[in-house]
Amino acid sequence: MKIKKLFLQNFRNYENENFTFSEGLNVLFGKNGQGKTNCAEAVFYLCTGASLRIRHDKQLIRIGAESARIVAEAENRYGSVTIEADIYENKREIRVNGSKIAKNADLMGHINSVFFSPGELRLIQDGPDERRRFMNISISQTSPAYYTALLRYNKILDQRNTLLKNHDVSLVLDTLPIWDEQLCQYAAVIIEKRAEFVEKLAPHAKEFHSFLTDGKEELVIKPEWKYDGGEEIIKTLRRRLENNYERDLRLGFTTVGPHRDDLDVLINGVDAKTYASQGQTRTAALALKLAEVQIFKILSGEYPILVLDDVMSELDLPRRKKLLKCIAEMQTILTCTHAERVLYGADCSKIRIENGKIKK
Repeated sequence: MKIKKLFLQNFRNYENENFTFSEGLNVLFGKNGQGKTNCAEAVFYLCTGASLRIRHDKQLIRIGAESARIVAEAENRYGSVTIEADIYENKREIRVNGSKIAKNADLMGHINSVFFSPGELRLIQDGPDERRRFMNISISQTSPAYYTALLRYNKILDQRNTLLKNHDVSLVLDTLPIWDEQLCQYAAVIIEKRAEFVEKLAPHAKEFHSFLTDGKEELVIKPEWKYDGGEEIIKTLRRRLENNYERDLRLGFTTVGPHRDDLDVLINGVDAKTYASQGQTRTAALALKLAEVQIFKILSGEYPILVLDDVMSELDLPRRKKLLKCIAEMQTILTCTHAERVLYGADCSKIRIENGKIKK
């Protein structure tokens, strides 16, 4: 899987630029604030239909413009694919090979990508929301069923939480089982897919982490949640929801379910979320992202596009060189301020960015 060309029009600080990418390592370099990350963001947006940096699409439109346009010509194992996104103040239109898609689930899987930046350290340091977000983004790109279940689960969860705030307790208790039945059906899909994902992810993350630390540290990733498989998931969750009615009514929200689940991250047996140093956090987060790349390879039969945004500045020299070895077989878009300081003779295509423009 690779992206061959990318066109940006009125996207962020780009007025009108065409990028051509090679199959291997592509380095976008230039001073800070010139637009390197914006280009990387556009690639991820076309893969997932969302940005990791903003909540509202209208923020992607260049100041003074009425709309933004992103077009990518790419190639996957099934052939060529063109994805277009037109973003307006209050709406957007996305087309795949000329056909307008009705929902985001129809976009997933045409081009897969893994995005890593220094901000991804939140994956280890911050609360459970970040680790759930990591799983949701990754699994959704290879499983439309998961993405659909997640959307429907969240919608029903919002309705259940609204009900819990109703002051008519008898009405709430009579109605909750109806919502619970629907909630559990979609929760089962989410829980099973996450369990499969973590089971595949954990050994690869452990292997990459060992490589990056020269075998001096051991990374263990495991689910914090406990569910039996199949129909037992629904029964277990239904029982847990019923047992927490009183608590949910008191707090006004749903206190159990996959929206509350977390991952355990251990380095040498110690909770990394609480005790890892900044260096250990960087290495663990990078190992998780490299493991995510391998999961895409296993599930789709080809590597995703790897986007590394200003990652090299966060790594010491030995880890930089190890990272370059890890990404040798896949298309990578890497951003940095000084290309010569991070490449160490690696074969690559260099693109210099200055004030939202490609400089030859």
